[in-house]
Amino acid sequence: MTTTENSAGAAPSRPIAILGGTGPAGMGLALRWARAGESIIIGSRNAERARQAAAAIQQSVGNQANVSGMENSEACAAADILMLTVPFEGQAALLRQLKPAMTEGSILIDATVPLAASVGGRASRTLGVWQGSAAQQADDLVPTEVSVVAAFHNLSADLLNGDGPLDCDVIVCSDDPDAAQLTRELAAKIPGVRAIDGGRLENSRIVEQITALLIGLNIRHKGHAGIRITGLPPAAYR
Repeated sequence: MTTTENSAGAAPSRPIAILGGTGPAGMGLALRWARAGESIIIGSRNAERARQAAAAIQQSVGNQANVSGMENSEACAAADILMLTVPFEGQAALLRQLKPAMTEGSILIDATVPLAASVGGRASRTLGVWQGSAAQQADDLVPTEVSVVAAFHNLSADLLNGDGPLDCDVIVCSDDPDAAQLTRELAAKIPGVRAIDGGRLENSRIVEQITALLIGLNIRHKGHAGIRITGLPPAAYR
């Protein structure tokens, strides 16, 4: 698909830096948001790898895409909407490294899940986090002037990197209502996705735990399970 996807919600006017963005989840979000007309910066530990990833997105989306690649710290300094897509074991170290580059008023959207691995290397359960959740740990590690949002935990990376719509809801948790609203608008730009206000950041521990269950279902049934929340009025998805 090379045409820009139609999207719901107002378009944020600022670039989005996807930190640790060369993995499947980061690439999938970059692809979907680039198709929706967002300006994307892919961050990586290796600047050349980030540029290669950006070129791949550009080739997929077409000339209208606005995608660049930078080292993580440079990407962080160049944007105030930050999307974190790294494994839990790398979250704390990366956030400590990036803290000086974060500008006041930035929004950090964290999709980190504290997964443990079974003997076969498959995620089987979530780890206990002292702060309560990976997102709450992130909130402890970033400057106080940065708002943390927990979201995008349960989207299939395989489906994100495809062309079709996703049959999935995104639950958004944050203590900052404005940051949560912007994140819901970004989620709604992905075809098939509905975004729901999940309440305060402390609720992220529940959302993170769902991921291990979905991974187990996907392994067992060879699918791409997501979640849908039913029974809410239409206004809940705006």
